[in-house]
Amino acid sequence: MMTPGSTSLRHSFFFAATCITAASTVAEELPRFEITPLPGQTIEMAIDGEPRAAWHFASDTPRPFFFPFTSPEGGLLTRMGHPGAENHDHHLSIWFAHHDVDGHSFWQDESGCTIRQQFWMVQNSSDEEGVLAVRLAWLDPTGAALLEHDLVAALRPAGDGEHALELQSTFRPATGRDRVTLGKTNFGFLAVRVAASLSAFFGNGTITNSEGLVGEPAIFGERATWVDYSGSVAVGHGATRHAKPAGITSIDHPDNPHYPTRWHVRSDGWMGASLCFDAPYEITSDAPLTLRYLLYAHRGTAAEATIATVVDAFHARPGWLIRPATGSEPHRQWIVERR
Repeated sequence: MMTPGSTSLRHSFFFAATCITAASTVAEELPRFEITPLPGQTIEMAIDGEPRAAWHFASDTPRPFFFPFTSPEGGLLTRMGHPGAENHDHHLSIWFAHHDVDGHSFWQDESGCTIRQQFWMVQNSSDEEGVLAVRLAWLDPTGAALLEHDLVAALRPAGDGEHALELQSTFRPATGRDRVTLGKTNFGFLAVRVAASLSAFFGNGTITNSEGLVGEPAIFGERATWVDYSGSVAVGHGATRHAKPAGITSIDHPDNPHYPTRWHVRSDGWMGASLCFDAPYEITSDAPLTLRYLLYAHRGTAAEATIATVVDAFHARPGWLIRPATGSEPHRQWIVERR
């Protein structure tokens, strides 16, 4: 027997079920790894809708950078600037720089040198990885280009809900130059300023490396496949805010010159892979320089993380090729694909 309103009630249930099914279908169709341009010359990199990293390329800073880079639970693994020194404002979370490029310093802000994004080439969202590719120009104080820098960055899974930021940089002399010399220095190329809570001095962090060494005095200048900063990061807000053990591992690649690299690390909370620690390096039009690194965001300490597994997968994974799109690849100017 029908009761008053039973037909409309059935219709309501049917409509609700249809909406839930449609929403589930849409969710299943959305890519896990998303690259989203935002206002303010920022590109967000997210996993399942959760922001994990962002690329900033506005002209109000001397060079582009990534911020934030988060732990699996969403805590900040990196920071902007030095916790105790105002003359380290060039420490922009995760960034590329070099102290001596044909005699010009791209490390310190006061030099007048800048790195500027010329254009983006690819923004790919997928279930496997979110890929961003951009072209950068390294400019001397007069605005003349010294280096052309093609950067590919991919946000990837690292197992057990963890993630990694894979970076590939290819450097060529700018148009009109046959060669560029990178001077001997421990400042450059890839640098990471970790969150204050991860710092050995300002927080409870510990620096370790692939050789089993611990602390700045033991690790500084030594060769290693990777260096890790682990400690506590703040997770949650308000009454739910708490400290959670996490870390960030910077990993070198066997295809890079001078592998395994020497590392510039400090107990105040930063680490950098130093290509030119021992000697200068020359880049020519016929021999561009390609560097590959991986930043692994993990739970717990370095000993608890699956660093060896992540390293093996990174070392086995092909790098990227950037090429112009063909006529059979519509609506795209550039293609980025694994070699």
